[in-house]
Amino acid sequence: MLYWLFGYLSGSLPFGLWITRLVKNIDIRDGGSGHVGTTNTIRQAGFAPGAAVLILDVSKGFFPIYFSLRAGLPAWSVALVAGFAVLGHCYPLFANFRGGMGLAVSGGTLLAVEPVTFFIILALLILLVLIIRHSARAALFAALLTPFLLYVLNFRGTELWVATAAGLVLAFRFTIDWNRQYRELWLDREES
Repeated sequence: MLYWLFGYLSGSLPFGLWITRLVKNIDIRDGGSGHVGTTNTIRQAGFAPGAAVLILDVSKGFFPIYFSLRAGLPAWSVALVAGFAVLGHCYPLFANFRGGMGLAVSGGTLLAVEPVTFFIILALLILLVLIIRHSARAALFAALLTPFLLYVLNFRGTELWVATAAGLVLAFRFTIDWNRQYRELWLDREES
């Protein structure tokens, strides 16, 4: 249970909020998509701060899973650590529960368990964005399809548990952006 709390607290570190305040002295949640994450950081503060947020957000998912695996937690418990890490990013304790969407954190959880699965799911997400041309809907579908795809590709260990837990949190979170309008791909969001 301590690792579950560690996952949530790690996920709750709002790097996008802190870095944007440091660089531009603004609250990232007051503009763009209103989310505390990489793409909104790029929108509000530029590419370099956005890249830093991406790396830090991936690490928020990576380290709790890495330490959980090292501690020998069973797959179901590691999955809960992953779910709590993503939940912490989406509803962060340290940012009044107004956070991001959780994609980077989810990616970090998969990188810690099985890096190959990260690249498989990244490819799936990119493909869905290109087909659907709406990144929130593509992310929601990717989150729901990931466990099935991993199962078919014979990834049936801890990575499947982690992908399922993180995917359920992502799917729930991305429903809020279902009707958000997008002009083009990822960075050209337009408020509706």
